[in-house]
Amino acid sequence: MSISNGERPLESGVRTDFRDAMSYASYLRLDLVLGAQQPLSAPAHHDEMLFIIQHQTSELWLKLMLHELRSARELLDADQLSWSLKRLARVKRILETMTEQWAVLATMTPSEYAEFRTILGPSSGFQSHQYRAVEFLLGNKNADMLAVFEADPPAWETLNTLLGEPSLYDAFLRMLARRGYAIPASVLGRDVRQGWVEAPELIGVFEGVYDDPAAAWDVYEACEDLVDLEDAFQFWRFRHLRTVQRMIGTQPGTGGSSGVPFLRRALDLTFFPELYSVRARIGG
Repeated sequence: MSISNGERPLESGVRTDFRDAMSYASYLRLDLVLGAQQPLSAPAHHDEMLFIIQHQTSELWLKLMLHELRSARELLDADQLSWSLKRLARVKRILETMTEQWAVLATMTPSEYAEFRTILGPSSGFQSHQYRAVEFLLGNKNADMLAVFEADPPAWETLNTLLGEPSLYDAFLRMLARRGYAIPASVLGRDVRQGWVEAPELIGVFEGVYDDPAAAWDVYEACEDLVDLEDAFQFWRFRHLRTVQRMIGTQPGTGGSSGVPFLRRALDLTFFPELYSVRARIGG
């Protein structure tokens, strides 16, 4: 009987020479990724590394979210609803991960954050162009936000392009129209550069979907998936608000916002209002 000494021998087939081959680190460009954490506090404050990694990983998740949302919109344009919903399922999981991630940042106390907060200057998560791009894709558009990114031409161009493109919800409604649903012409021809405003005439359309789910189960499922997506986004917003409140209380944000009150107002924003309003009519 062999007795383990606590070691796991390297198997004979495991490659060890990567001088002329791609390695794990080279494929992932870990030299760039792991070299991107550059604390500015002097002497370096222990918790600044946490703060940097928290926000850098959030930006990576936002990048993936944008990748998935753009694809979901394209699939709706191609009438591939089931594939689009697969993309949205991934987005919901990303949001769940980002929401849980706030718990890591919340381990930093207000006193610890105060040790290096001043070195952030006017920089703020409010200036995340990827976050703003996600909101634009979901229909919460505001042309005034572009002013924040005038010093960053690529970010400005990304947002300006998304501002002029249909949102995910626009694409969904256009797909419904192609399938014979009575989507009003005023909705289909709306100025997509404007943020979405609830269209009461759509509520009756969705009421028909909910009154007979079996008639078009995929559309019924899509409606619920969009609600799931908005709920997940709101949970992320709420957890963000609570983490900020825990760390800075009523202090203003570093980027010039009012801080917690500004974040609280975001909870009143909605992407798919008709899918919530229709609930008041179901079973009545």
